Amino acid sequence: MTRLKFIDNISGLQAVQLLRFVTFLIISIVFTKSHLTRPQIGNWELFLFISSLVTFFWVTGIIQSLLTLYNRNRTFREDSEKEGRKSPEIFNAFLLISFFSLAVFLMGIPIKTMFFSSPENSEVPYANLLLLFILFSSPVTLIEYIYLLNKRPHRILQYGIYTYAAQLVLVIAPVVAGYDEKSAIWGLFVITAARWVWLIILLRRYTLMKISHDFIREHLRVGMPLILTFLISGSAQYIDGIIISVRYDDPGVFAMYRYGAKEFPLVLLLANGLSNALLPLFSTREGMREALATLRRRSDRLIKYLFPISMVTMFAARWVYPRLFTPEFQRSADVFMIYLLLIIPRLVFPQTIVIGRRKTNVTLYAAAVEIAVNIPLSLWLIKPYGVVGVALATFIVYFLEKMFLIWYVWKKMKIKPSEYIPLASWLIYTALLIILFVLIDHRIIDIH
Repeated sequence: MTRLKFIDNISGLQAVQLLRFVTFLIISIVFTKSHLTRPQIGNWELFLFISSLVTFFWVTGIIQSLLTLYNRNRTFREDSEKEGRKSPEIFNAFLLISFFSLAVFLMGIPIKTMFFSSPENSEVPYANLLLLFILFSSPVTLIEYIYLLNKRPHRILQYGIYTYAAQLVLVIAPVVAGYDEKSAIWGLFVITAARWVWLIILLRRYTLMKISHDFIREHLRVGMPLILTFLISGSAQYIDGIIISVRYDDPGVFAMYRYGAKEFPLVLLLANGLSNALLPLFSTREGMREALATLRRRSDRLIKYLFPISMVTMFAARWVYPRLFTPEFQRSADVFMIYLLLIIPRLVFPQTIVIGRRKTNVTLYAAAVEIAVNIPLSLWLIKPYGVVGVALATFIVYFLEKMFLIWYVWKKMKIKPSEYIPLASWLIYTALLIILFVLIDHRIIDIH
């Protein structure tokens, strides 16, 4: 692939995250148009959901802590500044992810045997394949970050295009040919095997295969608070679901909430891509000024691009939902509009600075406070506002968490918000989005 000048680490990582999302979106659309029944599609979706549920928090925590330790760590301090060196940090991060994958696999065996011993009683689709997929799929998530740390952004894009195009074919083709959803799962295994070959090549090329117990301990000291942070934050949506299930003894109300409680994926993916790509720059004091300027400039670009898209989406939500689903899901649009407001805290990035400077205990504290506030606030707001109140509580606590981190970076790290937040753009677009929300919510603007 010809090297594209406009591709850098940030855009390369964002592109891969978008490719991943678009690939699974296309697969979902094709499956709904295919011969597969709703239970079969449900098996496929549940397979993906469970594999993500039991891995996302520790995979994300290990990778983000690796990004902060790569340029600056105590174990390999003398070698970390050398150009073109082979990295023992990446190899030990690979061992750490592999260990967690194996641990989840081994813990899953007795759980599967105890609760799902007979296929007719099992609510988990293809439990044996699920455990194997968890074991083998998690380590290959390192690939794009190996390229990121070695400043090969065009390779990140190349990897994304090749592997997700292949995944699309390998998953869809068997179903189109008339086979069931299990054939699609086998397609995932084939592409995972190909990614393992790719990963081994990269490990041989870019890493020093040296086991370091000291670095693994250092990695866990930085990474464990992040793992717990993502575990706590990720559990919030499930707690919201429990609150609604207890408050309303009606599966239809729960479904209505779940259909609306979806953050705008474009915002989520591009914001996460920007944050992860900049973590290595914040790990050294020398790169701080450049990193802050880059964070401010690139977040300004996202604000000017994503806020208008979110506003158009909000404008059309009440018209789209009853037509995309059924008129009974009209209330889902109100929940979705509140989730669109999450772009306001999502596009400020104090957590990138905090994690990059390895103050990971702060993010854990913020996440614990977030979940502690979210529960009583949801219970309080659900009384006057129903399921919309639960969504509103989610927005409020996430906004307050970001404000706390902004305060921490300002007061404790002496970095002003204006150094990394394009305040004028953010405040103007925030005001416009809130005004639009109020106008639509009060039926001043009403599109049917």
